Amino acid sequence: MPELPEVEIVKKSLKKNVKDKKILDVIVTNRNLRFKVDKDFEKILKNRKIQNVNRYAKNIIVELNGNIYVIIHLGMTGTFHLIRNNILKNTNLSFYQSKDLPIKHNHIVLIFKKFNVIYNDPRRFGFFKLLKDKESFKLYLKNIGYEPLDKNFNLKYLKKSILFRKKCIKSILLDQKIISGIGNIYANEILFHSGLNPRKKGLKLKDFELKYLYKYSKLVLKKAILKGGSSIRDFRNTEGAKGSFQDNFKVYDKDNHNCPNKKCNYKIKKINISNRSTFYCENCQK
Repeated sequence: MPELPEVEIVKKSLKKNVKDKKILDVIVTNRNLRFKVDKDFEKILKNRKIQNVNRYAKNIIVELNGNIYVIIHLGMTGTFHLIRNNILKNTNLSFYQSKDLPIKHNHIVLIFKKFNVIYNDPRRFGFFKLLKDKESFKLYLKNIGYEPLDKNFNLKYLKKSILFRKKCIKSILLDQKIISGIGNIYANEILFHSGLNPRKKGLKLKDFELKYLYKYSKLVLKKAILKGGSSIRDFRNTEGAKGSFQDNFKVYDKDNHNCPNKKCNYKIKKINISNRSTFYCENCQK
């Protein structure tokens, strides 16, 4: 699943292409995504101008004139493709690069003057949520925890969110209502850099451990964005370049590899937490 850094790359690609453009028409061929597409989706979006494209956590936020918002989540396999003159060539705006664009998985088409934007999603875990006023938009964001790159994400918030919880720290990082934007890849990497055992309970964390968690939650995500995200499949950005943060993985998907800490002679272990593969060094992460 695309996490915060990958969704940021998608957001930038979309914004570059559709900001200040007018949607001439909308075609919905399948309303049955994770949440059913609003029955008025086409009528409301048609002839509206896209004023901005932003991101919060794993959500892409499309702002249109008239205080209309569309919240887009890519789920597991959602991708955007930009088609000019009916030619598909280096058009993927999204996390996963696909050589072909299977028509049966094209669910939503936004038609602009010189191009179309197609949303393709084989597994249909993504969604397009239509919010018809600013209050609905604010309410939607209230149900999401602060992301590590938010100015409100600080040590005070982290302490308040973690220190009373009996859940293990790995599960806390994956809970989008507590801390948003972090998925399995970056949770593993953040915990390694922080020196925290993923099974450690939130209420057991000491002040210095919280400071490390705060620091590396920000640093790891920022570095991943600078590297263009993690290409664990065949991700390419709109310029055709792959993300490269996977070259910086310390523990993710490295079970039975030597610990990257040169002073450590342990192997990376793989366990299961909250039905997610978890990788860590039992010597370096206490």
